[in-house]
This record gives sequence, C-alpha cells and structure tokens, in this order.
Amino acid sequence: MTETQTKRSANWLAGAGLRPTRQRMTLANLLVGDGNDRHVTAESLFEAATDADEKVSLATVYNTLRAFCDAGLMREITVDGAKSYFDTNMTDHPHFYWEDSATLTDAPAEQLEISKLPDVPEGAEIASVDVVIRLRRN
Repeated sequence: MTETQTKRSANWLAGAGLRPTRQRMTLANLLVGDGNDRHVTAESLFEAATDADEKVSLATVYNTLRAFCDAGLMREITVDGAKSYFDTNMTDHPHFYWEDSATLTDAPAEQLEISKLPDVPEGAEIASVDVVIRLRRN
C-alpha cells in the first residue's frame, strides 16, 4: 500500500467514524485506495484480498462490507433477490447488470428519466429508488 492509498483509505474510514483496523484498512485500500469507485461482491473482494496476499476470512469480508454500508460508505445493490453487489459510489445513479458476466457497472444517470412513481401506501415514504437495467450481449 502506498502512502497515498493508505491516507485515502484511512480518510474514507475516518469520514464515517470507523476505526482503521487492519482488516478494514486492507479492504478499504482494495475498494478506494486508487481513488476509483468499485462494484464488488463479498466473494470478489475476498478473492482480491487473497490475490494481494492479505489474510482476511470471507466472514470478515461480509461483516466489514456490512459495517461499511451501515456507516454510509457503500450501498448494497441486490440483483435477483440473492446476489448482492456493494458500490462505493454513493451518488444516486442507475446500474447495468451484465447477465453474461454477472457484473454490475454504472449507467449514465443523466440519461435516466423517471416521470412518475406509484403512490405509496398510507404511512410510508419512498426511501430510495434503485434502477438496475439487465443486459445481455447479442
């Protein structure tokens, strides 16, 4: 980890009030160390940590991703009700889900237009709207 990556990762955690434990720093560096946003699954992040010779368990990856989401550092996007992706880009934006590779990428937010949402039941309010556009190559 370079000094810049370490600072970026530590600042990311500090901004949410999370202690920079070894495991959190390791995973934060893989997620935001280079300054780019990521869409990861717990399994893909675990694989990236393993490839980098970092010692973290899959359970630790799941727990850390949950802590990052709870702290507002990431958002969870569920595809098919079973597969969860974790996004470091916290702005409101839609996603493309590529069925052939099971990957999630950002879709251009400026091209999305939602003209009307359904009325919500009494006593409820819309917390968020997630847009996932499923794609397959032809």
